Amino acid sequence: MKLKTALTIATLATTVPLFSQGLYYVGQEATKSIPLTWTVGASMIWDDNVTPTAPEGSLGFEDAVWSINPYVEANYTVIDPRTSINFSARAGMNYYFDGIAAPGASDTIPSFRSGFDFNHSISPRLRFSSRSFIAYEMEPQFALGISNDRTTDPYSLFSTDNSVGYRWTPRVGSYTGIGFTSLSDRKSWNFYHQMRYQYTRRSVLTSQYRYTAWSGDASGSSNHFLTGGMEHRLSQNAIFLSSAGIQLRSLDNDQSQDSVSPFLEGSMRSQVNSAFGLRAFVRYSMEDFNTIQNVDGVAYEYSELQVFRVGLTGDYRITPRLTGAGGFDFVHTMFDAGNKRDIDDPGADTNSGLTEDLMNGYIGLRYQINDALTLDCSINYTESISETDNNDYNRLRLSTGLNYTF
Repeated sequence: MKLKTALTIATLATTVPLFSQGLYYVGQEATKSIPLTWTVGASMIWDDNVTPTAPEGSLGFEDAVWSINPYVEANYTVIDPRTSINFSARAGMNYYFDGIAAPGASDTIPSFRSGFDFNHSISPRLRFSSRSFIAYEMEPQFALGISNDRTTDPYSLFSTDNSVGYRWTPRVGSYTGIGFTSLSDRKSWNFYHQMRYQYTRRSVLTSQYRYTAWSGDASGSSNHFLTGGMEHRLSQNAIFLSSAGIQLRSLDNDQSQDSVSPFLEGSMRSQVNSAFGLRAFVRYSMEDFNTIQNVDGVAYEYSELQVFRVGLTGDYRITPRLTGAGGFDFVHTMFDAGNKRDIDDPGADTNSGLTEDLMNGYIGLRYQINDALTLDCSINYTESISETDNNDYNRLRLSTGLNYTF
């Protein structure tokens, strides 16, 4: 039995947001080369609540607008027996015809995202993997597992993960890596080491230690993750990854808030048949985004932010030219151990026990007019139920677009 399977049945999956797949990532790599391909297109979008967190009665509250989103996209993949390289980039802009009413919002907002993957087998035993992602957009995708906020300003995100895999014996392998993530004013470094055991031809058992340190506009934290899991290929076209353990978290400015909590993550990808594909993820952890929230006009920083995330997406080829797609995301957040940011503000010094539930669903159709021209349309609905200020809202977006690939 070749250990190469133990290293490649599912390349190391971490909670760092990797490439555009984010939490859906199951370690799959490109299998065939694709020459440089360009796509140009544009979408017309109607948004019935473009600034959903605007306070009731203020400019921007339930602001419905039309916008156009022109873009250009490039994709390139090259594969040889030892190396795979995958590159993708998309640049565009959103132009709001009647403007956004919220103060400080721009009528024209540029956007950009790009991902780069590099995998190389240095020798039959040694393997190097690198995945990087950069984005400048109005709001993060739910699958990235980071901030859920929708603000009037774009956010900037950069994430990179670099690891070395080594085959120790015919059944035992390991991955050791470092990563860096920057989201606007928040930054993190992480180090991890994962041991892998080839249990069967289809299954790999894993154990991992990961250290992550966060810093930025809110209190910094140090996190130690101790987890065990399994990567199992259910069939030739389906794979499942799971990992569970504990998260030991310490705040840099308040050691009394040290905590130990459970940690869980899993992801799945299945090509059920030639027409139907399905992906899913789940994660429960203590997170370091959106820790500062307003409650009754007073800003609190919550040192314990427990977040449960679930995502499901699929696509179905209805006819050779028509494909349907849909998905659902659910994010449940619990805010505990909150301390007032400004001691001179009115209200209680501490706050705890608040919750927020965010649900997002979408459906869409894509019609292949010919080999180069594609027409698409989609409906996206978001609802947030929150005990914090200004995070109770619902939002409907309708989109239709046309793109040309060459």
